[in-house]
Amino acid sequence: MKSIKNYVYTERAHFMCPNMHFGIMAKIESNYDEGQLKQSIDTLQKAHPFLQSLIAEETDTGRFYYQIQDYLNIPVMVKEEAALWQQDYEEISVRGWNVMNECLLKVVVYPKENEFQILFIAHHLLCDGRGLLQLAEEFAEHYANGVIPQFAPERLIQCLNDLPSNSDLPLISKLIIGDANRRWKKEGQQVMYEEYSTFERAYIQKHKMKREIFTICNQELEEILTLCKQHSVTVNDWLIAKMMLEENTNKVVIAADIRNQAKCYRQGAMGNYSTAFGVSVKKNGENVIILAKRVASQVINICQHPRKEMLVLACYIHMQPELIDAVTISTLGDFGSKAGTFIGRNMFGYGSQNGYSITNLGKIESNIIAEAVFIPPASPANKKTWGVLTVNSHMKICVSNLIAER
Repeated sequence: MKSIKNYVYTERAHFMCPNMHFGIMAKIESNYDEGQLKQSIDTLQKAHPFLQSLIAEETDTGRFYYQIQDYLNIPVMVKEEAALWQQDYEEISVRGWNVMNECLLKVVVYPKENEFQILFIAHHLLCDGRGLLQLAEEFAEHYANGVIPQFAPERLIQCLNDLPSNSDLPLISKLIIGDANRRWKKEGQQVMYEEYSTFERAYIQKHKMKREIFTICNQELEEILTLCKQHSVTVNDWLIAKMMLEENTNKVVIAADIRNQAKCYRQGAMGNYSTAFGVSVKKNGENVIILAKRVASQVINICQHPRKEMLVLACYIHMQPELIDAVTISTLGDFGSKAGTFIGRNMFGYGSQNGYSITNLGKIESNIIAEAVFIPPASPANKKTWGVLTVNSHMKICVSNLIAER
């Protein structure tokens, strides 16, 4: 029986966008054993088809899809100095990522006598942030306790029917995208992946990342949790308000998990099951809770209306896939497409490159993962991105700042 191909649809924006990889650095409280680590990585790979896949192109249609390989190596690098993990992450980033011949996951390990740290770096075509956190937890459980993760077949979002009812675009958005699609077809162009890869490497080398890690724990975190509960706002609302005040911005884009809403999602599967939407609130004064209440009201409103919550995914579904491929290289590179540049500047935020974004992976408790930090993807649309993860009541915020070389 011929297997159903997982085609790249809403993931096209991550397919040809620099810095669309991200990571989790976790401290594992267990003795390091090289053979056991390899066995755990192999077991993880067997449970997830995308960990066994490269991106391939159909010769007759030009469509891209995930192609399972008979053997695909997940690269595992062993390093001595865990304090230099950010440097290691940057070195891997600068090399770029050829998804047609490289595994979608890369691993760096820092052994110590009674514990070790492990850095998972994933391309967005493998999963979203919550999917990578799941992989880190599955690895830890297998390594320490021999728990084998269940096999999880994947089926990605392919069409509007995979989203909640009433997720389609409003008429004006359909008209704008329809016009861009027509202009793209008239241009008669196509971005070749090799051309994009050259652009990606040059872009990443020129636009350096500065990262800082902040930790909130113990009494400080307890006070925040109590305050949020008293005022009926979430920690996420509080984080958005905090970023707005610290960065003096009225708008923050947040990533929202839609696993429980996507009709195609299968428990434990890799892939992208998140959407993103902007929260815009005018600031009056410096009170973080008052601002968080306004944020909460807007987030609730957006999440009650699929047309607002799923807007970015519906845009991708309506857009010509090859046009999505051209957006970044047209706006930020020298590929001459007016249709691509129009979409990049007006819909992807590449015109100002002044956005602010938060991805909060939530909280976990673990007796194996002592602590962890989430390194968020650094979209070229953003000036600053926060990646948030709370492990064992220690919230770590990784602040990623995109800095262009002069």
